[in-house]
Amino acid sequence: MRVVLSGGGTGGHIYPAVAIARQCEAENPDSTFLYIGGTRGLESKLVPQEEIPFKSIDITGFRRKLSLENVKTIMRFVQGVRKSKKMLKEFKPDVVIGTGGYVCGPVVYAAAKLGIPSVIHEQNAIPGLTNKFLMRYVDTVAVSFEGSEKSFSGAKKVIYTGNPRATTVAQASRDRGFATLGVPMDSRVVLVVGGSRGAKAINQAMIEMAPLLEQLHDVHVVYVTGETYFDETREAIRSSLGTMPNHLHVLPYVHNMPEVLACTSLIVNRAGASFLAEITSLGIPSILIPSPNVTNNHQEANARTLEKGGASVTMLERDLTGQGLYEAIAGIMNDESGRKQMAAASRKLGKPDAAEVLVSEIKRLASRR
Repeated sequence: MRVVLSGGGTGGHIYPAVAIARQCEAENPDSTFLYIGGTRGLESKLVPQEEIPFKSIDITGFRRKLSLENVKTIMRFVQGVRKSKKMLKEFKPDVVIGTGGYVCGPVVYAAAKLGIPSVIHEQNAIPGLTNKFLMRYVDTVAVSFEGSEKSFSGAKKVIYTGNPRATTVAQASRDRGFATLGVPMDSRVVLVVGGSRGAKAINQAMIEMAPLLEQLHDVHVVYVTGETYFDETREAIRSSLGTMPNHLHVLPYVHNMPEVLACTSLIVNRAGASFLAEITSLGIPSILIPSPNVTNNHQEANARTLEKGGASVTMLERDLTGQGLYEAIAGIMNDESGRKQMAAASRKLGKPDAAEVLVSEIKRLASRR
């Protein structure tokens, strides 16, 4: 099977596409891929590292007010469609999959105009502008959150698949997670992550909370700052405490996050869709702090979905303090019965077979060629 993947801008769009490729390979080792991304997006660095052939087009998103830049964006879109058609004709894919981000627009639109079967995958509870545009052209829209199908009422076909990243994480080794952190097997781990680049507000709350953590008995707190904030955050905590205690681990980045998640008892994080797919796949309870700086406030919608299901507690950034965050963590970690109930609710929301379901639909469409 010959597959074109497109998605970009953030890891939340890129990693699901990579997960789809890995599932295709697992089911059909002869599968071949081409990833079409943006020249400026994170995908231009991450995808080649995954050893997936990569080509790029120049595309930007629309601004939410009238400007000359929007005229340039339209011109880039038209040029992107023309360039995408050329790439698609050369590669001759059986199917094209878009996983979000502006770059999907011209690529998936070009596929539809060429009569190539196409799929878009929406990670968030509230659809992005690009996928809302593409839904009328593609053969199938796949959604991550059950119930969000209604957002695509104009599509030919909508299916609930979950997020394919969940399948990748479901196979992670718990023992390797403990080994990565250097903590005893079966330790209780609270993981605090501010997203791949870190989050200033969460960093500040973590610094304020650090002196209180010794009250959490038999709990290792792992804080991933993001590389930009690492030095200043670590030094602020060390200055506050006079030392770095054994129960607190401050790291700039975690390269094998699936394994670390597999050994986590509670996570504090933003509410990006791919990350939520990962934690529900593993049944991890969460305290979610949605980023207020995202389109349509979609992270809060994502978080509220888990909260409604009993798997999470939502804490808005405007209400975030070190004391408040500590009390939320302690409330869960000191109530093991309640924590296990949250874990069960999280697992109930998970779709560890998401990649399999999505690839099954991809194969169905490809077989029509």
